[in-house]
Amino acid sequence: MRVNQMIRQVVTVTAGAGLLAGLATTGLATTGLAATASAGARPDRDSSFLARFHHRTTVASTVPANGDVNPYGVAVVRHSRGRLHAGSVLVSNFNNKANLQGTGRTIVQVSPAGMVQVFARITPRMLPRACGGVGLTTALAVVRNWVVVGDLPSANGMAATAKAGCLIVLNANGQVSETFSGHGINGPWDMTAARGHGQSWLFVTSVLNGTVAAGGKTVHRGTVLRLHLGFRRGGPPALLNVTTVGSGFAERTDPAAFVVAPTGLGLGDDGGLYVADTGTSSVRRIPAALTRTTSAGTGTLVSSGGALNGPLGLAIAPNGNVLTVNGGDGRIIEITPAGHQIFHRFLDRSGSPPGSGALFGLAVAPHGSGLYFVDDAVNTLRLLH
Repeated sequence: MRVNQMIRQVVTVTAGAGLLAGLATTGLATTGLAATASAGARPDRDSSFLARFHHRTTVASTVPANGDVNPYGVAVVRHSRGRLHAGSVLVSNFNNKANLQGTGRTIVQVSPAGMVQVFARITPRMLPRACGGVGLTTALAVVRNWVVVGDLPSANGMAATAKAGCLIVLNANGQVSETFSGHGINGPWDMTAARGHGQSWLFVTSVLNGTVAAGGKTVHRGTVLRLHLGFRRGGPPALLNVTTVGSGFAERTDPAAFVVAPTGLGLGDDGGLYVADTGTSSVRRIPAALTRTTSAGTGTLVSSGGALNGPLGLAIAPNGNVLTVNGGDGRIIEITPAGHQIFHRFLDRSGSPPGSGALFGLAVAPHGSGLYFVDDAVNTLRLLH
């Protein structure tokens, strides 16, 4: 029996995210992972999830009253609690109103009807000095009604002043309750999550390992970390341990993109963690991501070339296929676990080259009814349906 017949999980992006059907990793049946994904038959992976959708709708602007721009992370809220509303979408902003990268402080919550409210506005005074400031990244997830967001701050919008940052834990009312720093957390760039009874796991790309010191040259020190979280009644999650499950990824600073490094993450139903390896325009897979105790390096190659052009955000479709969006152009690509690029289309054609730098975070809509994505070119949350 496949493990995904016994247990299921929720994975939220950030860049990578959406619902997955299961963990499919040996030895996990006794951990009691919660059944949270939608039930139903899984479509054939060779038939495209994306091909059924033909409309793109602007849900709302993601610019709050303080003027923050450059929406990055996307996470769908599954359960209502506090100020979190089921079915709404959280979006993190990376830039301030002056369009300086690594200075955005807000997470907005957008309802399916397009109503927008600020879920959290984080100031440096709310964080310990170890975080180095506030600059909210694509790393955004909702875990047991706690919101976790990555922080990679810059003093002046330039990568040369970037700090290691931290992971910020917010309660359901948008208040800072905990932060995680150190333990290899060095520029948390994107994230996905898996939930179990009394515990959860965060997978985080860490992209400042020697990157700033290299001054724009490529170094191969990017990592993927697995953070094991425990929960106590009434309190925020506690960090139990951190394991490096991936390492050696290409990373470099970039004046336009801030940093080019491994970005989107998605956990497949076979227990493999799919990584959008931006610097090499490829998608790679880290096997046994939930249970491994050592790094798999850059894992195995799933797909490269073809329509891939600097992939950034990544999500897993309900049929198990990998969805990723390009930083180099405005296309989304659907890839089977076997590595076949079975579908691609433009989501944004603005600018030159078309759609360059427009796409980042994405998340599968509830019940697989579409795909939410942010369009940085016009600072909006959009829906492909």
